[in-house]
Amino acid sequence: MKYLPFMSCLLVVLFFGCNEVNPKGEKEVRKFVKQWNDAHTSIKSPYLERYYMDVVTYYGKERTRNQVQQDKNLLFQQFPDYTQRILNDQLVITKEAGSYLVEFTKHVNYNGIEADYTSYLSVIAKNGTFKILREGVAENTKDLDAPIFPNARENNAILSNNRQLYGDFNGDGLSDYASVISPEIISATNTNTPNSDTVQCEGGCNSVIIFSNKDLKAITIKGAYQSQLENLADLNSDGADEIGFWDIKPTTKSLYVFNASNGRLLTEPIVINTTVHKNLNLIDVFKKTGPNKITVTSSEQVNGKWILKSEVILLD
Repeated sequence: MKYLPFMSCLLVVLFFGCNEVNPKGEKEVRKFVKQWNDAHTSIKSPYLERYYMDVVTYYGKERTRNQVQQDKNLLFQQFPDYTQRILNDQLVITKEAGSYLVEFTKHVNYNGIEADYTSYLSVIAKNGTFKILREGVAENTKDLDAPIFPNARENNAILSNNRQLYGDFNGDGLSDYASVISPEIISATNTNTPNSDTVQCEGGCNSVIIFSNKDLKAITIKGAYQSQLENLADLNSDGADEIGFWDIKPTTKSLYVFNASNGRLLTEPIVINTTVHKNLNLIDVFKKTGPNKITVTSSEQVNGKWILKSEVILLD
């Protein structure tokens, strides 16, 4: 009879396997998941693909490791302030057939929004190191349309791919392209007063310019939900094309002139009141008029009347 507990355990191992996790294995899994979670920062995120298998199930869809990396890049380009942590550092680890299921609550913070999501990873030991087989959230999770999840970013990526603007934005003599990730508009109420339209967007009404060249950092334009890009050529004699971003509203449009190499504005946004000054093109509001010199034309209200006013700006 004294051998009965031993025999019972042996039968369980032989015929059913064991869901109990070896303490050493659990420690290694915890270390791996912590490293993966800590890598979700704007600096470390470009290297997240190292944690994944060649093909994974990613939020319910089969994706390659490279596609997962592209999605993580989009996440941090759209929300550079995104952070996540494992709530209370609590992991529930279950041994599955050849892999480990790791369940946890993921606390996220982005664009002033905080939320908790019941999440999971399935990891497997591969050539002496762990790799992720599956990543996702619980099926009953609410707010799966939040912009931090892949489905929302895939829709935005499709939109941005249709708006590619080509140019040499870093001055290396090679062609790059820029595109815009636009927010999803939830509701909009238009008025006839400039800048008084009320628009609500999923995750905030911010647009992000992203570049094919990963050395160029994404540029976020707050309060912009409809836009158009312009290649403004080299304005400051640094060998790189500048990029123009039209922020289009119902009664105004504003041209932002960016140095794509460092993401800085070369001048204050050029604002046009489109209810008065209609059908103006780029050349009507913006011209290069000499070396490191531009002339900009904007709408201004003088004595209760809207006029066009031009100004010469010298660039550093």
